[in-house]
Amino acid sequence: MTTVGQVEIDPFCRRVMAKHWPEVPRHDDVRTSVEWWRSEPRPPVHVVAEGPHCQPFSRAGAQLGIGDPRWSWPWMLTVVRDLAPRFVIMENVAALLGDGAAWGRILGDLADCGFDAEWSVLSACAFGAPHPRGRVFLVAYPAGQFRPARVAEKFAGVGATVWPPGDGEHAWSRPEVWLEAAGATDRVADGVATRMVAVGGNAVVPQVSEYVGRLILSGGHGGDTSP
Repeated sequence: MTTVGQVEIDPFCRRVMAKHWPEVPRHDDVRTSVEWWRSEPRPPVHVVAEGPHCQPFSRAGAQLGIGDPRWSWPWMLTVVRDLAPRFVIMENVAALLGDGAAWGRILGDLADCGFDAEWSVLSACAFGAPHPRGRVFLVAYPAGQFRPARVAEKFAGVGATVWPPGDGEHAWSRPEVWLEAAGATDRVADGVATRMVAVGGNAVVPQVSEYVGRLILSGGHGGDTSP
């Protein structure tokens, strides 16, 4: 797959993205991203990968659900409707599945757009990370035209893998990191800027999202799988 466009509201995150994808155009607000994308000739979009704000559902927040002003799925839906991708990949905290109103809205809206969907909770530790970080990943595809290698069944086989033994697994539990980080201002104990820690907390573990992408590229049943 080739990244053709990016949308990110956080200036620091945009600088990180610009470092890794200097040739890719990017915008700062999903609410105006369709107008931005159509403001000049662009390539077709085959996959829209999105992560609506997790604060309405995160256990660390107030869990206001669709009543939270940061409930951003409607903005994401506009992108899906207007750009008409072949696939939609959505990621969020696993707690989203426990909010029937929000999850039902997402599935219903995707169905109205002509998509079927499959989903599962994937944990970073299943892909070699030294932490669980369970996140729900959803893959939506044209109804009746494609089965992405039975995403749910493939997901079910993930989870038994644990962090391989070695020095890396112990580095995450060094007591001095937690003790000193509590009093840090702009940096944590090992010298990493707290802003970078926050960005990492918001980010998707690349190995997990790559796995989802490979499921799409691996093909399914009853449809062409080329980009």
